[in-house]
Amino acid sequence: MDQDSHCTAETELLEAVSRITTFSTKSLSEEEQNQPKAEISCQVRKENPEKDDLQDSSASLSPNSSMTTKELQEYWRNEKRQCRQVKLLFEIPSTRIVEHHLSKYVMYKIIILQTGSFDSNKSVIERRYSDFEKLHRNLLEEFSEEMEDVTFPKKTLTGNFTEEIINERKLAFKDYLRLLYSMKYIRRSKKFIDFLTRPELQEAYGCLRGGQYPKALEILLEVIGLQERLTRGNPVAIVPTLCAIVVCHKDLENPASAFEYGEKALSRLRVHTSHRYYISLLETMIALAYELGKDFLSLQEKLEEWKAKKDPIRVFTLKELAVREYVQ
Repeated sequence: MDQDSHCTAETELLEAVSRITTFSTKSLSEEEQNQPKAEISCQVRKENPEKDDLQDSSASLSPNSSMTTKELQEYWRNEKRQCRQVKLLFEIPSTRIVEHHLSKYVMYKIIILQTGSFDSNKSVIERRYSDFEKLHRNLLEEFSEEMEDVTFPKKTLTGNFTEEIINERKLAFKDYLRLLYSMKYIRRSKKFIDFLTRPELQEAYGCLRGGQYPKALEILLEVIGLQERLTRGNPVAIVPTLCAIVVCHKDLENPASAFEYGEKALSRLRVHTSHRYYISLLETMIALAYELGKDFLSLQEKLEEWKAKKDPIRVFTLKELAVREYVQ
């Protein structure tokens, strides 16, 4: 290829990239305006990827860009790798009928997994019809407009335990959860997240208060992965669960594991030093570091720095804070 042809090809590629970038920005903007709709989020490094990264792309890929054709191709390869489709899928593969004293109901097994790659950390929970019904009522109170076109399986006077009705509801609840998750404001809402995690967390904290640390730890480790996926935009939300895991490991005399999860919790509180768990977590981490023979001077400095700025107040221990969570 001669020099003129090469320049022409490069110019055409730059113009094409510019048009694609403009179109992408416009499409995402329209999608935000037309919420709620099924949304594929582009998970990148920034907190607001739809806005910030597209602005960066527009700035760096203008028709006056100095990037060569090879550099542009590499750029888009990297963008494609970063902009993976991050989405949760909901499956309801089975049910079981529960008879308890005078009541009888169906429990629906819900499997929650992430698309895009093999998910070895899928979450499995169980919910009954009344749980779904309560979620629907709660969401209608807060998101009446978004919920206008969302249908909910109606109760029937008879036949609730027939195979036909149960199978119909399995499919209906699967579509229901998928639709709710497709709406950004609903999937980020506390009511939706509580529906998927609160019963398990309540059981875990009940076991923790009763000194059943192995059982509490087992449940907490199962639910923490789901919490992380559901609260991607709010990493501080899982700090109480991480701290409860620290407490369990510490009481089970696993200081190394306790320290590992404590570091995860501290990393989420780096700019949230007024959080109610911050000082108690620092004190626990200093004690664990000392026990493990790790350097604790930086942790001690943070603690002294915080105390110098604040009036003396009573600080609860990490365990005291943990046992207060989910107390009815």
